[in-house]
Amino acid sequence: MAKELKELTSRSKDYSQWYQDLVLKADLAENSAVRGCMVIKPYGYAIWEKMQRQLDDMFKETGHVNAYFPLFIPKSFLSKEAEHVEGFAKECAVVTHHRLMNDPDGKGVVVDPAAKLEEELIVRPTSETIIWNTYRNWIQSYRDLPILCNQWANVVRWEMRTRLFLRTAEFLWQEGHTAHATSEEAEEEARKMLDVYATFAEEYMAVPVVKGVKSANERFAGALETYAIEALMQDGKALQAGTSHFLGQNFAKAFDVKFADKEGKMDYVWASSWGVSTRLIGALIMAHSDDNGLVLPPKLAPFQVVIVPIYKGDDQLAMINEKANGIVKSLKALGISVKYDNADNKKPGWKFSEYELKGVPVRLALGARDLENNTIEVARRDTLTKETVSMDGIDQYIKQLLDDIQQNIYQKAFDFRAKSTISVDTYDEFKEKIEEGGFIMAHWDGTPETEEKIKAETKATIRCIPLEGDKTPGKCMVTGKPSVQRVVFARAY
Repeated sequence: MAKELKELTSRSKDYSQWYQDLVLKADLAENSAVRGCMVIKPYGYAIWEKMQRQLDDMFKETGHVNAYFPLFIPKSFLSKEAEHVEGFAKECAVVTHHRLMNDPDGKGVVVDPAAKLEEELIVRPTSETIIWNTYRNWIQSYRDLPILCNQWANVVRWEMRTRLFLRTAEFLWQEGHTAHATSEEAEEEARKMLDVYATFAEEYMAVPVVKGVKSANERFAGALETYAIEALMQDGKALQAGTSHFLGQNFAKAFDVKFADKEGKMDYVWASSWGVSTRLIGALIMAHSDDNGLVLPPKLAPFQVVIVPIYKGDDQLAMINEKANGIVKSLKALGISVKYDNADNKKPGWKFSEYELKGVPVRLALGARDLENNTIEVARRDTLTKETVSMDGIDQYIKQLLDDIQQNIYQKAFDFRAKSTISVDTYDEFKEKIEEGGFIMAHWDGTPETEEKIKAETKATIRCIPLEGDKTPGKCMVTGKPSVQRVVFARAY
């Protein structure tokens, strides 16, 4: 295991390679036989399950229900909303035939030319079109509104340059699609779900985020407004961690979804959509982890505590097993997930290194001398510190320690972001500071032309126009024209 750690590239040497090494060595995911797609391994999927479970509870607390819609979308559906199809056309995987046949030359199977579909099917890149075609059958009156649906699904966007979790051709996500009687309700929904995402990111992922609205250039295809949470990774690049869209009546008009209001007047339905994906696992890794491996916030760690016995002979192991099993029981009673690793095929030192690499928040080591002294060694992953404490009340001690670790991980990320966020007033200073990474707060005149110029010359994009904080007007750093407020610039994943 020491050799495995030694082969982990340091962040300072090559951050991108460090990330790739860590995903593979911590058993989170690996590349699949299909180019650009990944296999999410059990440990990585366990993190996703914890994210999914918590988010699902938060969605249901805000009145949403889960449904499932088809993977395949008729090609004609994507033609109905012009901006939407333009936004996704280059990323779509297309199904043209429905059958294979044996190769007449005996070389395996080939596509049966007689099985060509009358209309090609698109493997969903997102589900607005198929869902709004369905909602047309569900909605006749204001009594049918609102519809607050979410689906957990996979989507395909044919990416050419991929990176595990951050950008893959197929990924897992959730997508909420809601229908409302008024624009106010739909926009309120979009803002509400942005707040849900921000709460999840900060309280569970321990990642501080900036809530804001996207510029027109960065807006979701087919939306009137896109809201986003933006996080800062340790290499100074931004990561969009979640988006929520106010779709107006665009999709209702495209699919002729109307409702009769209380006066019997017909109107088009108002819409929102919102989603987060397995990219959040990438954010979790890059926001917290170090050169020793993963650092996982306790609330999302597959198991929060691991106990490793240190013993000589079966008699010592039997005594340690009895004590350890009692600790396991008491921790589980407090809702703490714990693993007791008494497998005899690996030495304690190997196990210590493995669980450090995998980011387990708390490691307990229990030996024969500990039994005599009624003590146990406690190691915390976030600080890599160890202490020996009494076994009396160890369950409550661990419970408090996990809370402390969760808060410490968040505070470390928050302090890093604060240190890496600066304001500039001139374009020359901007071009200098963008090379150092981080969030740059600068004035922009609100035009797509200026935005494109900055992107072309510096590779920096407007991550969001913050919804909170300083709203002092000023002058655009590029053109000198009036600016309503500073916006967040960064280079991004």
